[in-house]
Amino acid sequence: MLKTCTVIVVAVVMVGAVSTLTQEQGDPTLTEVWEPEPPIVIPNASGGPPSDAVILFDGSDLSAWQSRSGGAPPWEVSDGVLTVLPDTGDIITKQGFGNVQLHVEWRTPSVVTGGGQDRGNSGVYLMSRYEVQVLDSYENRTYSNGQAGSIYKQHIPLVNASRAPGAWQTYDIIFMAPRFHVDGTIAQPATITVLHNGVLVQNHVVLQGPSIFIGQPEYETHRPKEPLLLQEHDHPVSYRNIWIREL
Repeated sequence: MLKTCTVIVVAVVMVGAVSTLTQEQGDPTLTEVWEPEPPIVIPNASGGPPSDAVILFDGSDLSAWQSRSGGAPPWEVSDGVLTVLPDTGDIITKQGFGNVQLHVEWRTPSVVTGGGQDRGNSGVYLMSRYEVQVLDSYENRTYSNGQAGSIYKQHIPLVNASRAPGAWQTYDIIFMAPRFHVDGTIAQPATITVLHNGVLVQNHVVLQGPSIFIGQPEYETHRPKEPLLLQEHDHPVSYRNIWIREL
């Protein structure tokens, strides 16, 4: 009988403590935020672009792109695939972008030639400046901050998630553009997160400046929105299903 009474007393004390805590917290509706209401975005059931995405390449044409000089993009479109034509130059989007979510699918040649950086080399440049390296890094050793999934010459990928040559691969990128003071000095550096084939390889890393081949990067002021650039690096790398969301 004593045990039963003890349990009842403990239960009463606990209920009283919870009641007191609730009273101290006050009205829970005071911490509910109803405005603004998030806009509705419809996901694509088949894994394609969501309803608010800007379609940059769907396999049909290059109407969203141009050469760096402003003319028609010189790369090849065949069977829904965009392929780099060596010695033709980079291509850029006609539209500028700042903070974005970007989806790109790419493929290096199935016939392997060369090694290191001379093997399936291209690049995805946010704002035409900040490069996520595209490279055949499947059983192909090169400097770690220059392999696939690297932020070129700045950040080594957490892991090598590369597929074999000739297989399609994906980049899903979250990029936050840098911000500048009125005098041109950096106010907030750019950050980037990259998933390579669904695997996190760059976790909100901070960029020291634009991607450069030699020396240390330094920020130079630029517009808040700049074109996306795909690099021509002498290799017939292919792309498909490119879409972007402004954040």
